[in-house]
Parts: sequence; C-alpha cells; structure tokens
Amino acid sequence: METHFDVLVIGAGSAGSVLAARLTADPACRVCLVEAGDEPADPDIADPLKWTQLQGRAYDWAYRTVPQPFTDWRVHEWPRGKVVGGSGCLHAMAYVRGHADDFDAWRTAGGERWSFESLLPAFRRSESFTAFEHSARGLGGPLDVWLPQDEVSPVVRAYIAAGQALGAPVLSDHNSGSIVGTSPNSLNIRNGRRLSVADAYLTPEVRSRPNLTILTGCEVDEIEWENSLAAGIVAVRGSETLRLSADRIVLSAGAISSPLILMRSGIGPEASLRDAGIACRLDRTEIGENLQDHLLGLGNVYRARKPVPPSRLQHSESLMYLHGDDMARAEGSPDIVLACVVAPSAAAGLKAPPYGSAYTLLFGVTHPQSRGQLRPGGPSRKDAPIIDPRYLDAEYDRATFRTALRRAREVGAHPALDEWRDAEVLPGPEARTDQELDAFVARSVSTHHHPCGTCRMGTDDDAVVDADLRVRGFDNLFVVDASIIPAIPCGPINAAVVALAEHWVAEVAGAPTR
Repeated sequence: METHFDVLVIGAGSAGSVLAARLTADPACRVCLVEAGDEPADPDIADPLKWTQLQGRAYDWAYRTVPQPFTDWRVHEWPRGKVVGGSGCLHAMAYVRGHADDFDAWRTAGGERWSFESLLPAFRRSESFTAFEHSARGLGGPLDVWLPQDEVSPVVRAYIAAGQALGAPVLSDHNSGSIVGTSPNSLNIRNGRRLSVADAYLTPEVRSRPNLTILTGCEVDEIEWENSLAAGIVAVRGSETLRLSADRIVLSAGAISSPLILMRSGIGPEASLRDAGIACRLDRTEIGENLQDHLLGLGNVYRARKPVPPSRLQHSESLMYLHGDDMARAEGSPDIVLACVVAPSAAAGLKAPPYGSAYTLLFGVTHPQSRGQLRPGGPSRKDAPIIDPRYLDAEYDRATFRTALRRAREVGAHPALDEWRDAEVLPGPEARTDQELDAFVARSVSTHHHPCGTCRMGTDDDAVVDADLRVRGFDNLFVVDASIIPAIPCGPINAAVVALAEHWVAEVAGAPTR
C-alpha cells in the first residue's frame, strides 16, 4: 500500500467527506482519507425515524461527560459517530445554516474571508435545494436539502399556527433569509432515506478515483513531527500498525477527536498532558478549551386528546427561532429555540406518556455563554476523554432557559392546539416559580449534539488555528471541522461544517470545487 500522500485527511465525517471529494477532483492530488470506523452497514442509519435508537451501537464513540452541577449532577451521554459519515449518521437531519449575524464572531476570528457573505458561495456550492428559486440557495450541489410539505404532521401544523398567532414571523424555510420565526424543518433526506454528507460527497464516482485511498477501521495514535512540520501519523488498523506520511495533514475528526489527537501527540496544555501521562512537546493552553454545545429541554410534554399519528419525517419536524423578550421581533440572531416533536420526549428519569398518546415542545438557548473543557483521560487512544461542558455554568444560560420554557408553554397553551392538547404532563401545571422552572430545566436538559470550538480559530496568540485553519507553530498541519468554530451558530452546526470545509478547499487549498 502507498504510504506517502499529498494530503492525509483524518476523519470521514462531514468535513472529511467534503475535503476528500473536492481535493481529489484534481487528479494530481493524492489523498488518503483515514476513518476510525467502518462503512455504514446498519440499515437503521438510513431510516429517518430510527435516529433516536442508534445511540450506543458499535459505530457510536459513546462518550460521557463528567457530572454537571447545574444539571442535577447528571452525567450526559454524548453519542458521536465512529463510521464513514461521522455523527451525521447518528443524529437528526435538520439542515440549518444559522443567522448571518452568527458569523460576525467568525469574521472577528479569521477576517472578512470568514464572514457570512464570504461563506455564502460555499453554502450554495454544497446544496441542492429545489423547493423554490432563491438567489441565496444552491441548485446543483451534492447535498440534497428537502423542504417537506404534505408530510408535515397535523400536530406540527397546529404548533406552527400557534407560534404565528403569538407573533412569530412566518418563514418559507430557515435558510433563505432571516431564521427568526417558524417553518417546517429542511432535511438532508433523499428518496425517504437519510443523506449523510458522506453519502452525498463520497459517491461511487468519487470513490473510484485512483488518487483517493480510503482506510476504514484505522485509528490514529499520534502525529509524528519533524521540527515545524507534521511528518505523518501512527495509526492502528486491526493488528497492524501503520505509518503514513503526507505533505499536508488535515484533522477533520471532530470537536472531540481532533483536539485529542493533538494532545496525544504532545501538543496541548502542559498541565493537562502531564496529568494524562503525556510528554508535552508544545504547551498550547487553548487546545481542548472553548468547548460549546447546545442543550434542549426534554421537554414540555402534553398528553393528547386523541391519538397522535406517527411522524412521516424524523419525529422533530419544526424549529421555531425566537427572541425571548419579543416573539414578533424579526431582526438579529435569536436567543431561544423551540421545537415540536410528534412523540413524548423526556429526559432520563422523567416519566412521559406512551408513544402515540402525547407530543412535546422542546426548548433551548441558541447562544449559550457557558464554556467547557476537554482533556485526555490518559496517554492511549483507548483512554476515555474527560469531557466537562460546564452546562448552565453561566447565569445567562439559566435565565434564558427559563424564558424558553415559558415561551414553549405559551405556545403549548394557545387555542391553535386545543384540538390536540389534553393536559400538560411535564413539567406539570404546578411548576411556575423561577426556582421550580430551574429545577425542571436541570433535570430535563440534554445535548442537542452540537459540540464545537475546541481548536478555535483566532488572530490572538492563544488561538489554536489561524485564518487558514493552520495549527499555530506548524507549517503543514490544519484543522478543518467543528472544533475551529469560535462561537456556536444559533442552530444545528452540520450545514456550517460543510460550508467551512467547502470554503477551506476553495480559499486555502486552492482545489477545484466542481
């Protein structure tokens, strides 16, 4: 097997799949895509209704946080994809770019090239959106963005009507203008099946390219260095130890694995590496810091007056982005989000009615101020990482969650839902005071599966990567995935990850984009 390449891409999730496909469009560029997991073989992955059942299977890294003091000292499960397609094979399929204002922090961190306006061509290049024509949307990209119509649940239609009656702006969709308001979710679904970014980009034509090598079941131990160059990687594939080298190495292993690979290679906070038994080669205090994630309250549950028909989509069918102080205000990025799930959806330890007899309004904070930390649990790739998201550590997050829950109940109690609503089950009508709402939030919040920020981009000396996404101190090592995000966008981050990978290929790597 060839062991030297022009580019090594570590991780075949959303970002890595984009990079492999775009870089190999140049026949002279030899790329090796290294993935710790295998090709997706479980048919449940492709079924949009079964995503809630995939946690804990063989292709889940099955991470866990440390106990969180502001969430009733609970340990939170963090399912992440160990499979070609990455976490895009495990979680819900909503496609949300975010609000244009969300990318002001990206512009501050990386310059004008990372503004929303500069990223827009990458968003358009990635997507195939055919519901209607719009100058901001892409038509011929690899990734289908489907806007359902007749398939939307009647419960969700009533929820949308309730939000609009309370002043929430009416949207065509969440990606063709302002995100503030409500609409059915746009979904990465093709012909009734989940469409992961790997499905979209690593097509049979791409996989057949002679300049692309895909190694699955191949876990990276560490990066090997020569002065300021990343010379190659040491990886394990079955019983075989591999040494692969490249002119450029790109970490696209995600917000957990990318910083862990750096830290196992001796690059990271000296104290954290010492505690894990790792010799520190370069003290970089910010690697593993700035950890951000969205939480959702699971949930504001209502027993239904009549049977709730099963979802024909993915259970969670509509997001409602709002300003908590004024549901009718349209300008600016929202601070809360609601969602309607066509099923009872409650956190572990909370009792909900049986499936088919209830529906749920989820509620969350779009721009949490809490910042967590990721550290290696030991020197080996087999050592579980220490993940501390510090959920609800910031008072802003706790106060805004109270507002989000109150807005969810306001929507849930609106006459537009009278046909469906029997009674509120969770948190229950007796929960009214700030203290009672805080207690319910602490027991009910769960990850929205959007970890990011652990190798943040910035212009300051402490930033992990620069505007080219090059790791500071190394000439040929890059990070291109959710870990570089300086501040989390308001919605699901997968669309932004695809765009940043597309953008890096065009603006930094100089590779063809078609």
